[in-house]
Amino acid sequence: MAGTRITNLQKAVRPLPQQLTVAPPVSVQLRTKTSSSPGERLSQSKSMVLQDSDLHQKPISRHRRNQSQHGIAGAGAMGTSSQVELQGEYLNKAKISDGGKKHRKNWTSTWVVLDADQLTFYKESKQEALANLKPGCKPDGVALCGALIDWTTEKSSRRNVLQITTHTGSEYLLQADCYTTICKWYDAIKKTVNSLSNGSGGLRPGKTGLRRSASTESIPRHSSLPAYGSASPSTKQRSMVYRRSINMFTSSKLKHSTSDSADKSGVKNRLKKFIIRRPSMKTLQEKGIIKDRVFGCHLLTLCEREGTTVPSFVKLCLETVERRGLTVDGIYRVSGNLSTVQKLRFMVDQEEELDLDASQWEDIHVVTGALKMFFRELPEPLFPFRFFELFVEAIKTKDRRQKVQAVKKLIQQLPKPNLDTMKLLFGHLQRVLACSTKNLMSSQGVSIVFGPTLMWPEMDCGNMAFNMLYQNQIVEFILMESRDIFDLGM
Repeated sequence: MAGTRITNLQKAVRPLPQQLTVAPPVSVQLRTKTSSSPGERLSQSKSMVLQDSDLHQKPISRHRRNQSQHGIAGAGAMGTSSQVELQGEYLNKAKISDGGKKHRKNWTSTWVVLDADQLTFYKESKQEALANLKPGCKPDGVALCGALIDWTTEKSSRRNVLQITTHTGSEYLLQADCYTTICKWYDAIKKTVNSLSNGSGGLRPGKTGLRRSASTESIPRHSSLPAYGSASPSTKQRSMVYRRSINMFTSSKLKHSTSDSADKSGVKNRLKKFIIRRPSMKTLQEKGIIKDRVFGCHLLTLCEREGTTVPSFVKLCLETVERRGLTVDGIYRVSGNLSTVQKLRFMVDQEEELDLDASQWEDIHVVTGALKMFFRELPEPLFPFRFFELFVEAIKTKDRRQKVQAVKKLIQQLPKPNLDTMKLLFGHLQRVLACSTKNLMSSQGVSIVFGPTLMWPEMDCGNMAFNMLYQNQIVEFILMESRDIFDLGM
C-alpha cells in the first residue's frame, strides 16, 4: 500500500519529456591568429571568449567621403595606414627650384591642403579659391608620388622648415612658427609619401573595391581582414621599381651638378682668355676708345695735359658764376640736383663741347655743385697732404701779421698749378663776398663750404671735428687776407 503511494507520487512530480525545456548550450568561438612573422603582434588571444552577437560588426562603408569626414571604422578599425587628409591651414611656402633650375626664394603665406596624393596651394582658403577660380585655371600643387621630405636648416635661416623634393627635381620649403603645427604636417605628408611609394596608397576605392596598404611604417593591430599577411611579391616588386627611380633621380642630380661645374669652369677659362687678350689702357687711349678723365685726375697731370696752370673746367665754372650767379641767394651753400650734376660731370669727362649757358644748366647751383665735386674728387687736395700740418701750425700763430707771413710763405711753396688755381678761386670768392647783401653769404659760410673741400689730412687718424675746425679757420683766414697773401689788387 505504501509502495503504491510512493510510485504514484513520483509519477505526479516527474515532468513529461515533451514539456521539459532545456536551454541550448552557449555557442563559444575562439578567435585566434597565427603569427606569420616573429615580429607581428597578435590582436586577440585564446583566452578571449566572444559571444555570437560580438561577431556581427558594423559593415564597412566603401564610400570615401564616409571614411574621411564621418570617421566610420573602415580603415581605422582595420588598422591600415590610410592616407591622411588635412582640411587646410596657412603655412609659409617658398619654391627654390623647378626641375633643377634654382629660383629666387620668396616666402609667401598660402592656404595648404593635403589631398589624396598631392599638396595644393591656394591664396585664400580652399572654398574661397574654388569659388573665385577662373575656368581653365588650376591651383598650384605638388605631386607627392616619388617625392622626398626631410627637415632642413641649410636652405633657410628660419626655424621649423621642411623641404619637399618632387620626382621632377622641384624643391619646395614649408615653414610654420609653431613647431607642433609643422610637425603635424610633416607626419601627414611623410605618411602619404610612404603610402604612395609602396604603390597602394592606403584604403582607396578602386575597380575591385577597397585596397589594402602594404606600408611597413604602421603595423595593423587587428586581423579582421581576410588573408592578412606580409607584403606580397607584387608589392616588393613595386618597391624595387621605386628604389630604382630614386637612384635614377639621384644620379640625374649628380650629373646635373657635374655639368654645372663644367659650365662654370668653361666660363672661367673664357674670362681668363678675355682678360689676357684685352688691350692695355694706353692702347685704348691712343685709339680714342677711352679718354682721359677730368674728374678724379691729379691736378698737375690735368694741367700738363691741357697745357695750362689752371684747369679749363675751373675757369669755365668761375666765369659762369660771376656772370649770372653772384647775387643768387645761398650761392655755393645750396646744392644742385645731383643727377644733373652727374650728367654735367659725364659730359666733361667725355670732353664733349660744353656750354654752361645752355638751358639744361640753367640752375646755377648745378654749376657750383660740379665745381665743388671737382675739388672733392682730386686724388690730392688743392692744399697738398704734406702742407696740412704746416698750415695748422701757422694758423695757431697769435700775431696777425706773423700769421699772414707764415701762411703766405707756405702758399708760395705750393706747386704752380695749385698756387694759380688757389689764387684764381680765392679772388672769385672775394667777389662773392662783395655781394653778400644779396646772396647772404658770409666769410664764415663760405669757409664752412670750402674748408673740407679744399684740404684734408692724408691719414685721418685724429679727431674729425678737430680737423674740420682747423680746415674752416685756415680757409676763412686766407679768404679774409687774400689781398695780402696773393697780392691781389683792389
